[in-house]
Amino acid sequence: MSRRSLLLLTIPLLWVGSARAQQEPSFQGHPLHELIADLKAAAPMTRNAAAYSIAGIGPAAAPAVPALIEALQDQEASVRFPVCVALREIGPAASAALPALEEALDDRNDDVAAMAKKAITAIKGG
Repeated sequence: MSRRSLLLLTIPLLWVGSARAQQEPSFQGHPLHELIADLKAAAPMTRNAAAYSIAGIGPAAAPAVPALIEALQDQEASVRFPVCVALREIGPAASAALPALEEALDDRNDDVAAMAKKAITAIKGG
């Protein structure tokens, strides 16, 4: 195979790989799908860091909303709080989380309840 033929075959592969990488948002080199998986990690610190990282992505993290809704049920307030932050940062695209956030208004942790209120306001555009 000539060099030219090899080059012509390689360029489309590079372009496809590049396009795929551009499609998925990431935070500090961690793609969103990894952060979503980390919301279920055994260590609360890992779940906490994942939620804050998702928050750092902002509205582009909308595909994480179902996992964030589930994470609102976490036993640790140190996880539930950054989950509310992430939903706030995603904004209106997180509207599916409104029922769960409304439940979180009664969270046993006052900080989580307060952040749930802020998330609801941001999602509703107020």
